[in-house]
Amino acid sequence: MATPTMDRGAEADVGIAPGLTTTQSPFIEQAQRAGQLYIQQPYELYSSSNHNAWRDLFSRMSDRWQAYANDRFLQGIDALCLPADRVPRLDEVNQFLAPRTGFRAKGVSGYVPAFVFFDCLRNREFPTTITIRDGVSLDYLPEPDIFHDIAGHVPMHTDQAFADTLVRFGDCAHTAVSLVAGIRDQGEQVRRITSVFRAMARFFWFSIEFGLMRARNGVGYKVYGSGLLSSHGEIAHAVDSPAVQRYPFQLEWVVNQSFEIDRRQPLLFYIESFEHLFELVGELEVWMRAGKLDNVAVGEPAMSEVDVKSFLDAPKAAA
Repeated sequence: MATPTMDRGAEADVGIAPGLTTTQSPFIEQAQRAGQLYIQQPYELYSSSNHNAWRDLFSRMSDRWQAYANDRFLQGIDALCLPADRVPRLDEVNQFLAPRTGFRAKGVSGYVPAFVFFDCLRNREFPTTITIRDGVSLDYLPEPDIFHDIAGHVPMHTDQAFADTLVRFGDCAHTAVSLVAGIRDQGEQVRRITSVFRAMARFFWFSIEFGLMRARNGVGYKVYGSGLLSSHGEIAHAVDSPAVQRYPFQLEWVVNQSFEIDRRQPLLFYIESFEHLFELVGELEVWMRAGKLDNVAVGEPAMSEVDVKSFLDAPKAAA
């Protein structure tokens, strides 16, 4: 469920060992071949190029965060004591994170199926990519990396209201499973869970990934979505560009609104507070139980067979 950052334009880092990059990582490839989703972070495998990439990303985002990020994110950056000059160790991050909200970053080898991802959130675990973009793609990445996950997502997990909202997303996934478990017609079961998942994914995209919050003085906006917080160009574009449409978060609009991941976002929604966001996820679950998510508009995001299977297999796994 994590999302890419969307800036473009860095020079290649030529002739350096890949270490743990998103484009080439023998360690990750081996874990995937062995069917290992959850992995330990092999910190000794990070190359100097990997650490330099983190340093460069962190350095140029610092001023952007001060200008555009919401206060609770900035407090989270300070609370986590993230290093500015090297890739962070997940166990160090968790030492600062877990005592605050119970959340922990949990290393994964690649894509996490939809239900598994939401179930992790329910258990206060955040699936975390351990690879980092290489020099060629410092400004654009079609997949999550550790900078997006740790610097973009995890500082928000230090806030109790936001952390509880993520847990509530996990509860919604379990509600979806229970609602379709009794449907005997497999085609209808798949159609229903696909529609519900699409609604959840859109909600997650326009809030957790690309959400805005109204500024405290009521004038302008602050950023809390991780896709914006980890993107040097997108974060400013989201707040300053006259080309972006910004509207109050409206559930009926959000769950029916498709999006594209490989372009700067032309439409964003804002909330009033993280307590407000928690209430909106509760409303999403009410709509789910009432059948109001069973026929949302078609379009992105697509739901893969792996995602469908993760929901349909959930009752069997719990049995």
